[in-house]
Amino acid sequence: MESKDLALECCKALAAKKGEDIVILDVSEQTVVCSYFVIASGKSTTQVRALGDNVEEELKKKFELYPVRTEGLREGRWGVLDYGDVVVHIFNEESRLFYYLERLWDSGQNVTKYEE
Repeated sequence: MESKDLALECCKALAAKKGEDIVILDVSEQTVVCSYFVIASGKSTTQVRALGDNVEEELKKKFELYPVRTEGLREGRWGVLDYGDVVVHIFNEESRLFYYLERLWDSGQNVTKYEE
């Protein structure tokens, strides 16, 4: 599966659980760590956990893909699912405003807002 397609599948899984302000950042020209960040917000710690769980479940069910690593989802403020070339960041609203990854990684043309 191509990295861009994987990023879109992550977006679909986030949208299915009412993730908000879902964006894809193409960071392939800025880092060797991965090619895409997918960023989404949840309204509560419970929703942040549910969003992360749904991404894991959907990718496992559809493609037998498992994250290389996960961090922070149980706390529900900022969780990360690392799928190698795609890293999914799920924030509660307060943490997203504080870290504002889009600002840090925006090169002017690499941010795409996900629309269903």
